[in-house]
Amino acid sequence: MLQPHSILWHYLWVGPNVLQLGLAIFTWRSLRKHFPAFLAYLVYGAIETFTLWTMDVLPLSWVSVTAYWRAAFAGAVIEGLLTFAIIWELFFHLVRSRSPEAKEGKRRLIVTGVVLVLFAALAAGRTPVVPGQLVLIARVNDFLMALYMVLSGLILLLFLFAAYRGLVLDRRALGIALGLGIDWCEHTAGWTLIAHRSLGPRSYLLDFLNMGTYHAAVLIWFYYLLSPGWTNASQSRTTALSDTETDAHTDSPDWRLQWVWLLSKS
Repeated sequence: MLQPHSILWHYLWVGPNVLQLGLAIFTWRSLRKHFPAFLAYLVYGAIETFTLWTMDVLPLSWVSVTAYWRAAFAGAVIEGLLTFAIIWELFFHLVRSRSPEAKEGKRRLIVTGVVLVLFAALAAGRTPVVPGQLVLIARVNDFLMALYMVLSGLILLLFLFAAYRGLVLDRRALGIALGLGIDWCEHTAGWTLIAHRSLGPRSYLLDFLNMGTYHAAVLIWFYYLLSPGWTNASQSRTTALSDTETDAHTDSPDWRLQWVWLLSKS
């Protein structure tokens, strides 16, 4: 409908969502119990992408450009609500055994969220509409830019709060947060450049970058949610952690030790 795409484009658009749908099936019971918002995100994201991809490849006489971008905007709004639910879910897993930290973190999360929303709204409002571009497309780009500004700020706050308070993200929560953090930070830069048409006719390269980064995030989720565990050396370090530094509901090591393990394997 919109423009012809290469095979790589189609794969990067659809492939990661096929993988994430499979991940949702493989981890259905575990995610439904511990991370229901993330499970809903996986399933909805796949359905949304399949719908938009189908609308894109259908003839223009079947699906208009306006209809496509309206669907894209509606899907982005719903997906945005799910991502905020995921952040709250990750925060809950981080502080579920620490009542004082939970109250402090809750306040910081809300205050930071409000500040980021205001900043993102200001940035989106000051983004000029590119001449010759449909206003609807420009507004969708502005919305996505603002959304990822807020999300990347909140996920970074989550990591910084955990490091400052010495809190532990269990293995699954760490994998989810790491994949989302990488994806959201890159998307913030990518959609900012797209909204401002910084690359001009080569803006399609940013689409490849966005889709490729999301593909990497899905692979990170596969590794953390499906791999059997860390090496014996890493597990031996975990036993040295005190009970106050380890979540009673998981056998995962401190996320800082996980980084050491990853660097030692590189």
